[in-house]
Amino acid sequence: MAQAQNASGDGWKLCNETSYIIETAVGRPVGGSITVDGWTKLQPGSCQIAVKAPLDPKFHYVYGRTSTAHRGGLREWGGGRDLCVDPTGSFSLESPPNCTAMGLEERGFRSVEIKSRSRWTTTFTEIENYSPDMAQAAGIQRLLEEAGVLSGAIDGRIGYKTRTAIAKFLEENNLPESTSDADLIDFLEQVAKENGRNVGFTLCNRTDKRIWSAIGRRGTEGWESRGWWMLEAGGCARVIDKALRGTEHYVYGEMEDGTKIRTLSKASDAFCVGRAKFAIVGRDDCEASAYRTALFQAANEPVDQRLVFEFFERDFAKAGDQ
Repeated sequence: MAQAQNASGDGWKLCNETSYIIETAVGRPVGGSITVDGWTKLQPGSCQIAVKAPLDPKFHYVYGRTSTAHRGGLREWGGGRDLCVDPTGSFSLESPPNCTAMGLEERGFRSVEIKSRSRWTTTFTEIENYSPDMAQAAGIQRLLEEAGVLSGAIDGRIGYKTRTAIAKFLEENNLPESTSDADLIDFLEQVAKENGRNVGFTLCNRTDKRIWSAIGRRGTEGWESRGWWMLEAGGCARVIDKALRGTEHYVYGEMEDGTKIRTLSKASDAFCVGRAKFAIVGRDDCEASAYRTALFQAANEPVDQRLVFEFFERDFAKAGDQ
């Protein structure tokens, strides 16, 4: 979560004390409306000024999302104030009342009450509570793993194994030994993004409505189901970010259509789903474990350990036909 506090600086400063690269957007009061700006990249352990002084001592708003280089799905830092963003690139806009009509998407921003005209800091943190130096080191370790260079502990301590992996990466990419940590993170991010495009399981929403999605597959402990991933109109989520094992994968989708929920018309394979985020082993007697049974649709077989499943409007039964 983000935490607000007084701190040195000239304006509203955002600091990243996590092991992830975070892309941030901020909302600031302008007249009687809110202007939203994004995206500002925060490397692990770094800070940047989001709004220059003098500050307006009122509520401001902040949202953060992880870089697509990171595995395990999107991580977000936000709150309950819905504001419009352009998820595809840099933007600055007066947040309209209807995001979809403008080709934008809603995100939940956290309210930050700024009480100083000169200095304020909001810090993004994770459970590990890294210091800035440890956050940068942990970020390098995480990216080394996601770039396929090193697999090991992400603890914010650069030891022999990590230093050796860094040296190997620099040599293989014809980068000088004097490469700064900030430049190293940028290079690793690009390699990790490229690796992520080549493997895994991605779900994409090709409709103009929001879809809640889940997957089913055979895991190490037997059949399993996982969810939920919210797919905004036109959005995608990489739900498995490693090379796929096996050939049988299943998908589930609930499309929000006004006050109705529509499900996939060709779904016939039963798995368990939860009411909130879930990871369930087994697909029988769902109700006995306080889950519910839902019908999933079989996906095509992976090609080169990669699979993309696209939800289209035609795939969903009409409201009331389920």
